Amino acid sequence: IYYLFSLMDFQENGEEFSLEDVETVVKNAIGSVLNDVMYISKKVDEWSNSIIAGTLKGLQSLNRPFKYVVTVIIMQKNGAGLISVASTFWDPIKDGLCKVTWENGTIQCIVSVYGVSVNIDTSAELDGP
Repeated sequence: IYYLFSLMDFQENGEEFSLEDVETVVKNAIGSVLNDVMYISKKVDEWSNSIIAGTLKGLQSLNRPFKYVVTVIIMQKNGAGLISVASTFWDPIKDGLCKVTWENGTIQCIVSVYGVSVNIDTSAELDGP
């Protein structure tokens, strides 16, 4: 089966990766978990899992045709640098990456969301490289 959509149809249907919507979802997930807490190393796994779950639930509610990957880095804020870098090879029109940094007095957090479209626009995309 071949599905034929134009790029214009894809964008008009709201199926592009919306950086603003994803950023709002991530900020809400981080805020619901980390606001008003101090760094406790034993809680990092719990916090990370809660942020991921909240982010995925929020992304699912957007009802967009994407597969998502969510990563979380939580580190004690002690003056050390924290850098996160990503490289992707995908369709820059449909797919996207949103990285949100957050910190308070004792915690640094970076959440990355990779959104990969599940829609195919042309029959040429079905044939692959």
